[in-house]
Amino acid sequence: MNNSTNYNIGLLILRIGFGGMILTHGIPKLLKIISGDFSFGDPIGIGEHATLIIAVLCEVFFPILIIIGFKTRLAAIPVIITMAVAAFIVHGADPLGTKEMSILYLIAFSVIGLLGAGKYSVDKK
Repeated sequence: MNNSTNYNIGLLILRIGFGGMILTHGIPKLLKIISGDFSFGDPIGIGEHATLIIAVLCEVFFPILIIIGFKTRLAAIPVIITMAVAAFIVHGADPLGTKEMSILYLIAFSVIGLLGAGKYSVDKK
């Protein structure tokens, strides 16, 4: 395999891996909405309902777009913002071990946002 192939396979693994893993946080929030429970934190003052809906969009809808490689760079922006809020506002005063996961997601989706989807994506087909 040449470097270009390795690069594109690496982007595919990054997109599927981190996109899939963040779904494990978003799907329970989506199920919460479906059940009619809109109680949620409000770290930036826009209301519990709005915050929960935005969190679901950023942890379910946009990651699915990232996984399939559709408008990947644009889809990464709201996820990056959500993870920055989680790391530095929601868990801002917490020890590093508590905010570590949101920082890892922030780093991964920042890389995806900078590099794009790569060859193996809907955008490239």
